[in-house]
Formats: sequence, C-alpha cells, structure tokens
Amino acid sequence: MNKDCKIELINEGNTDIFVFKNKESKKGPGTKDKLPFYNPSMELNRDLSVLLCQKQINSSERKLELVDGLASTGIRGLRFANELTGDFNITINDWNPQAFELINKNVDNLKIENINSTNINLNTLLSQKKFDYIDIDPFGSPAYFIDSAMRSIKNNGIIACTATDTAALCGTYKKACMRRYSSVPFHSIVMKEIGIRILLGFICRTAGIYEKALSPIISYSTDHYFRVYLKILKGATKANQSIKNYKMISSGEFVGIQKTKEDIGPLWMGKLQDKGTIEDLIQILFEKKLNTKNELLRLLDLLKGESNASDFFYTTEGISSKLKKSPPKLEIVLKKLKDKGYHVYKTHFSQTGFKTNAPINEIEKVFNKK
Repeated sequence: MNKDCKIELINEGNTDIFVFKNKESKKGPGTKDKLPFYNPSMELNRDLSVLLCQKQINSSERKLELVDGLASTGIRGLRFANELTGDFNITINDWNPQAFELINKNVDNLKIENINSTNINLNTLLSQKKFDYIDIDPFGSPAYFIDSAMRSIKNNGIIACTATDTAALCGTYKKACMRRYSSVPFHSIVMKEIGIRILLGFICRTAGIYEKALSPIISYSTDHYFRVYLKILKGATKANQSIKNYKMISSGEFVGIQKTKEDIGPLWMGKLQDKGTIEDLIQILFEKKLNTKNELLRLLDLLKGESNASDFFYTTEGISSKLKKSPPKLEIVLKKLKDKGYHVYKTHFSQTGFKTNAPINEIEKVFNKK
C-alpha cells in the first residue's frame, strides 16, 4: 500500500474498519478516485442491507453465499461478516488493487474466517460462481452488471443494486436513459417513481432472457440514489407472469396530475414493496446496533404503507398549483380522503406526496373546500 495513503479507523454499525482519509464531502455520491472511497452518507443503505441479509439467512436451511461485488473499502461486506449471525460465506470484491489491499488489512484486523476477498472484474467473478445474494453498489449505473448477476444468482436469491445515475433515470438526460435502459423517462413531479420503475423494468427484461422472474422486496429513493432489492425466481411460467408488468405508458395519459406528451417506458408496473418482508425487517431492526435506526424505521414504515398503495402519487403543491390555491397541510388532505372512504398513504418519494385510490375529481373537491 502506498505509504502516502493515510488511513483511519472508523466505526459503522457494530464494526470498526480502516478507511482512507480524504477531503470528500460527507454528502452526495462522492467522486471517482484512485483511492477507495468511504461514503458516510450511504450508511442507511448499508444498514438496510444488513437487515435484509439477516432475514435471508434466518429463512434458509443451508449455508448462503453472499457477495459485495463493488466493495471499495469493503465496508458493506465486512459488516456482513461481523454483524450477521448464521451460516454464510461472504466474498468481498473490488478491481482496484488499493481497495483489495485495504480489504485484506481489514479482514486481518477483524480476524473473521468466513470472508473471501477477490481482486477481479465483477462480471468475471459473477461468471465464475453462483451466489444467493449479490450486492451491486456502483458509482453511476448498475446496468453494466445486471446480465452477469442474473446468470449468477441462485433460485430464490436476492439481487440488491444501487443507481446513482438518477439524472438519467429521472429524465434530465433522456438520451443517457435510452442508451443504458432502453426506456423513455418522464421529467415531472413523479420522476423518482418513474426512474425506479425504469430500473426495475430493465432488470425484469434481463431476467426474462434467462427465464427468470423478479419479485421486488424493497424499492426506494433517498438522497442521491435509488436502491432496489429483488428476489429472483427461476422458471418460464414465472418469467411470463413477471414480464406482464413490463409495460409502456401511452402519451396523453395522466401520471399523477401531469399529462404525458410522449410514450413513457417501458417500465415496471408491478408492486415496489413486499409488506411481509418489511414487517420482518422492522422486527430484526431492533435486534441490531445501527446508527440510522430511527431514520430507517421511518423509511420502512412509509414503505410498508406504500406496499398497499396505487401506482404513482400526487403532491399537495402540485394539485394546488393546478387549482391556483394555497396548498393545505398534508395531514388534512389524508384525513378528508380517509373520511370519504378512500385508501390513502404517505409516500417516501415526496414529503408532501400521497398515494390514493380516490379519483382526481374527488381529490380536487378536498382542495376546493375552504
């Protein structure tokens, strides 16, 4: 390891690891750098993956093979090794030689035996071995690794991936979205949900090539990234059912309160969350030492509600702007719609957003009442 590279010992969750010192901001996705980058703002992301893997291990009767495929400092995989209980092996991989050295230094420091560290291209690794859990956390798009992951994942395994190219998925850079995901985005109030559905649609289409189906467990947007956890199921019949959710939205349709000027998609139009899994994760949450416990509980509660909700959402300011009214408090809108007998849920996509099965004319009546 380069002697000029200074390292420091930090703590995350219940794990102490060495990371390279750097001058990066603690906000945002960071930047590409020769040195492996530790991003404190992704702690919630890693905390949730700890819960999900613990749930997966608890549900299995055999030893599971997990992989942290783009590990950088190795913190996610190291935390898996140190904080998960049960029968599993973890492979921690990064192509960067300095990352590989740092990972090995941390493995030696933690003195944990069920870790295998590798220093190869992730697509190569996924072509060599089958895994029960594959974590893809790139700088930018995960699209380059999905095909390999789909071939590598075992039946009922989980693929978890992060996308930080939200500007493309949300429609700021439409051509980039077309190149990477073969989909037309929609830059609008609902662009974050559209973006996640485009990502899921791309994965669904890739799964179909291998006669596999996806079943989203958790899908969320926060800060600067999208994150999805997907159970992958083998079989042509299941794949056929899954691909039915891969659809276009025709031009002229309303998505939220905005009418589209062109076709959107194709994108995933199935469920984004699995309520039962989220309830299990909330139980496991209280068994772990996590710094983001309160924040994570709020997120999981929102996602649990959204698991029952309709597609897409409205915002109080969006409807108020259309009606040229001052926006009411969200809680008032929720109560009035519930009093009318409609299902209504807050959404994690927007602090002023809500999902409901009420028709738009009924929603507008709530806003028009003084």
